[in-house]
Amino acid sequence: MSDKNTAAVPFPRPAHAGTNQDSAPAAKAAADQPRQAAEPTAPAASAPGPKAADSKTEKKRSSRLADDKRFKIFSGSANRSLTEEIGKFLGVPVGETRLQRFADGETHFQLLENVRGVDVFLVQPTCHPVDQNLVELLIMMDALRRASAGRITVVVPYYGYARQDRKDRPRVAITSKLVADLLTTAGANRALFVDLHAAQIQGFFNIPVDHLFASPVLVGHFRGLNLPNLTVVSPDAGGVERARFFAKKLEVPLAIVDKRRTDINVTEVMNVIGDVKGRTCLILDDIVDTAGTLVKTAEALLEQGAERVYACASHAVLSGPAVERIRDSKLEQLVVTDTIPLSEAAQQLEKEGKIKVLTIAGLLGRAIESIHMETSVSTLFN
Repeated sequence: MSDKNTAAVPFPRPAHAGTNQDSAPAAKAAADQPRQAAEPTAPAASAPGPKAADSKTEKKRSSRLADDKRFKIFSGSANRSLTEEIGKFLGVPVGETRLQRFADGETHFQLLENVRGVDVFLVQPTCHPVDQNLVELLIMMDALRRASAGRITVVVPYYGYARQDRKDRPRVAITSKLVADLLTTAGANRALFVDLHAAQIQGFFNIPVDHLFASPVLVGHFRGLNLPNLTVVSPDAGGVERARFFAKKLEVPLAIVDKRRTDINVTEVMNVIGDVKGRTCLILDDIVDTAGTLVKTAEALLEQGAERVYACASHAVLSGPAVERIRDSKLEQLVVTDTIPLSEAAQQLEKEGKIKVLTIAGLLGRAIESIHMETSVSTLFN
């Protein structure tokens, strides 16, 4: 079939798009489907809860994308449940694929649907096991590129290797830049991330990047709790900007904990800057890894006279002794999002009420729709 049939694709066709083995009738059906007219996306509420989307709005989204044959969403194996929730929000099914592993651990991936000229969104966080999920993502993108996808937007709710974003000591790698190069080389035309560890990582990419924040979901949750005498606490100087924004949205004071990192995954809390005596404190961070910083920060706040301590984070990495530390800590509750699926041990803490998970499927769904319809993503945070 001639490439003239796909020349009307409204988004840019990548130069590296190759030939496809799919049948000509299927490709013609996809090419002949008219593009829906772009409509302005209504701004989201300033702080919607995890499931606060209006049902009428969801129905409008569903009818618009469900009939668009030039839009498809696919999922890797790292967090398929999140992708399925995004699909439900948008009213579209997750694309069919076949993912297998050889006896030696190699990954084999096959698309079971025609994607020629299609605007594809591929969802895969690079969480534990980080290297396996990263390679799986690269293989999936390569398959999409070789199947002549019109545009590939890689949706990475959690960006692994983000903490190695600079040379902080001699003879070390800047792996966040390396991963950016890998994603671009594999075929990504756009990238969508949630709460990057450092915002400047966007500059490592030579493709358009949309950076989302989980703050609307988290702010909505804590606003609904109406905690008395609340103070937002940044666990380190690097998170002050994030915590200040959070405190401003909740209209509460801000405190800062001076932290010194003595080794990888080892921190020592120095002192608390700000008045927390008799207050309910909310520790805000982007990642909870081994939970060492989180637990020590909570202890320091309680020693300074705080009555209760809550914590929230976008990414629940929870590696090593994290679950045990959280269970034994004096934290009232740790609130996280579903960018990363919880381990079995963490799921047990969720049942006990020590951990609460909020979904960002609606937030990602709105962003994906805005990218596909070529409307503003920033309106989601107005």
